[in-house]
Amino acid sequence: MSPIPPDGNAQPRANASAVRWMPTRNVLALAAVSFLTDASSEIIAPLLPLFLVGTLGATVSMVGVIEGSAEAVASLLKLASGWWSDRVSRRKPLIVAGYTIASLVRPLVAIAQSASQVLAIRLVDRVGKGIRGAPRDALLAASTPVEFRGRAFGFHRAADHAGAVVGPLIALACLQWLGMPVRHVFWVAAIPGAMAVLVAIAFVREDYDGRAPARAVSAPLAPLAAVAPVVPGPGTAPALPRSFWRAMVPILVFTLGNSTDAFLLLRASQLGVPTALIPLVWVLLHLVKSASSTPAGAWSDRVGRRPLIVAGWGLYAVVYAGFSLATDPWHAWALFGVYGVVFGLTEGTEKALVADLVPAPRRGTAFGWYQATVGVAALPASIAFGVVWDAYGSPAAFGMGAALAVVAAIIMSLVVLAPPDA
Repeated sequence: MSPIPPDGNAQPRANASAVRWMPTRNVLALAAVSFLTDASSEIIAPLLPLFLVGTLGATVSMVGVIEGSAEAVASLLKLASGWWSDRVSRRKPLIVAGYTIASLVRPLVAIAQSASQVLAIRLVDRVGKGIRGAPRDALLAASTPVEFRGRAFGFHRAADHAGAVVGPLIALACLQWLGMPVRHVFWVAAIPGAMAVLVAIAFVREDYDGRAPARAVSAPLAPLAAVAPVVPGPGTAPALPRSFWRAMVPILVFTLGNSTDAFLLLRASQLGVPTALIPLVWVLLHLVKSASSTPAGAWSDRVGRRPLIVAGWGLYAVVYAGFSLATDPWHAWALFGVYGVVFGLTEGTEKALVADLVPAPRRGTAFGWYQATVGVAALPASIAFGVVWDAYGSPAAFGMGAALAVVAAIIMSLVVLAPPDA
């Protein structure tokens, strides 16, 4: 049975509800790695925009340039690493390399003396993310039965966001209880980062939990430039299905309005949330993300991917409109909580949809294109948001993001999707 019918909705096997889902070894190991990595990253993340603006004197536009550029650079590596992992039929070396690079460079923010130095550090950090992202998602898909794919990706995102709860709490404890300077707090991020690398080396397996990995294709792969949707010829890998490219159109539109969340933290500060409580706002966001990701992923296995994605994007528009109109600190707290549901509905579901639409030997490339699209669009999205904020104020910038989310939801509702064998 195909993982999705022609309308793009999930269609699990008939007896799926009678089988209890248990995460496989690889799902558990990759979830643990993501938990530790996000704990490391999120020790720094909620403090970084305020550090840039308040300590280093960067403009809001520069924050957008730093975050958008970092994601854009990583996006090209996501595509290349996904393609390469398909070619060699090996995911783990790229996964370990990506986590190692990021874990080594991330704490160096502690010694940055200018915004340009932070930009360089963030670029190398995101290089690590770019190397690991697509192979990791392809390995997750290969390690999970199709009827539980949404739940597995949701579980992984839940672990990732749980780490993002722990990270800001560590930062808060270092600031409030131990009295550390912000730069010293950044060094603490090295500890969970190193633990993540050790777990990846020791517990992630290449054999998909006992099943030997199949070769990606029997014929040699085409060059990286040829992985676009073209008709395959002799000696080339099969083209990615048209439905995959159709799904990428609304995802691209949505991402163009989905700027870095650093702007939300700046908006919370603008609304009167004290700097010392900013990490707790971040904790609230990721608590909701973590709590909602697994149930939403399981829900997508039952009712389909598209309804959850459309609902999530619609809710995103509501949240951004709320940030545009907010006037009091409690508005920021409430909106951050609702914003977490958006991620629960969409993050794992979008990845499960990619896996649904593409045959297994091409998933590394497909996840590379998916993550590259999101990463490349993050640069103009963040730059445009920062420019509009500086020129017209934060309400106009958030209104722009809300409008693009509505357009993307409409396109996703109308696009025709089909399983890879259709």
